[in-house]
Amino acid sequence: MSAPRTTPWPLVALFTAGYLAPYLLPTTVGRLDAGLPLTATEAGATGSALLLSSATAGFLLAARGGRAGARTLARVGLTLAVLGYGTAALTGSVPAVVAGVLVGGLGSGTATAVAASGIAGRTDPHRVTTLGLLTVSALAGTLYLTIPHLGPGHGLPLAAIALTALAVLPLTGRLDTHAATPTSTTGHTPLPHRGTGLLLAAAMPCWSLAQNSLWGVSGRIGLTQAHLTEVTVGAVFAAALGAGLLGVLGAGALGPRMGRAVPIGVGTVLIAVCVVLSASASGPVSFAGGEIAWNACYPLVLSYVIGLAASLDPRGRWAVLVGSAGSLGTAAGPLAGSLLSAWAGYPAMGRILAVVLLVSAVPMTAAALRATAPARRTTRIADLPVVEIPLAELPHAETSLTGTSLAEISLTEVPLTEVSLAEVSLAEVALAEIPLVEIPALEPLLAETAPGLPVRALPGHSNSYASTSAR
Repeated sequence: MSAPRTTPWPLVALFTAGYLAPYLLPTTVGRLDAGLPLTATEAGATGSALLLSSATAGFLLAARGGRAGARTLARVGLTLAVLGYGTAALTGSVPAVVAGVLVGGLGSGTATAVAASGIAGRTDPHRVTTLGLLTVSALAGTLYLTIPHLGPGHGLPLAAIALTALAVLPLTGRLDTHAATPTSTTGHTPLPHRGTGLLLAAAMPCWSLAQNSLWGVSGRIGLTQAHLTEVTVGAVFAAALGAGLLGVLGAGALGPRMGRAVPIGVGTVLIAVCVVLSASASGPVSFAGGEIAWNACYPLVLSYVIGLAASLDPRGRWAVLVGSAGSLGTAAGPLAGSLLSAWAGYPAMGRILAVVLLVSAVPMTAAALRATAPARRTTRIADLPVVEIPLAELPHAETSLTGTSLAEISLTEVPLTEVSLAEVSLAEVALAEIPLVEIPALEPLLAETAPGLPVRALPGHSNSYASTSAR
């Protein structure tokens, strides 16, 4: 009977605290635009700076940060998130808000990287990733329903991220002391599956860029193009994240039955269609339909992408590198979405982003196929080890008695060797395989040719041939 699987709730909570900032990006950017003297492009650039700081933390941790241990790194990351986002929420100064957002982004990226490394070391990383996405989707959906009723101001979403990090901070004491970090083991072993990992890491920035370019301006699409109120837009986002819960549950139920290539490839194509629909929305029905369908597909595909990266290296290095590469695209998303929408309008922006998604789906699907292909090993005959078995040679003595009188042989000059058969292992010497040579007894012969010559018999030996062969 197999042991029941335990759920690593501290890792799930750490994953939630790290991913909450990207999930609240639309309301964060929208409120920075409305609550501070910033233009829409400047607010998008601030959101991009937050996510770029998060990606930088992931790359730094993958390069050299694993020596500190999982607990220490998680506590440092969550502390930076509390201080950075908390400061940005409590101040109205634009430079202080930007500085706080940058510090908070470093904290979020550190927490995400530690969580990704720990999840990669689990026996079932896809299951733990699914639980983390479920938790962050449920929390973000609750906040989208709650924040619009708490009043205006830029500080509410930032304060929510800071309070979440503060609540998760005590749980770091339950992290495994030996939890995996990207460089926690001694020695520098090369990255496994280098080609597959590089292919996935190269495609992730484009995939994330297309997703978050729309996500960063979705609030403005609902307010300006679909003519909805902030409360209604928040309700649509909450419903969309609720659909995301269903998508994550579907990913957990589906598991590895269809592999990873089909969910990633087909799911990305469906996301591209939803992006075009959402960006072209001109009313509440089309806007809600596009957002809900998109958010149902997005976490499902993301769970398989994270699981694919985690399966490439149990030490979690590819999980951190691929996640950080995706964060680069996520960081550029709000700014790219603001620039594209200002230049070409929302519908044209949606079509451009759909093309980017379709192009990025090709290498991601190829990486999934390469990771699941059975390994083929060929062994040449010349590579087989050669084992030399020494053959023991039996002592061989040739004595020629031709032309020699037995009377002239002094038996006392012949060295006598006593061999105890108890010291000879029968496993080493097979008596049945030793050729037997019948030697006539010397005693009668000597008695005839040399009477009176003393004869010395070997102890334990018989003159009978039958006795010798039996022994």
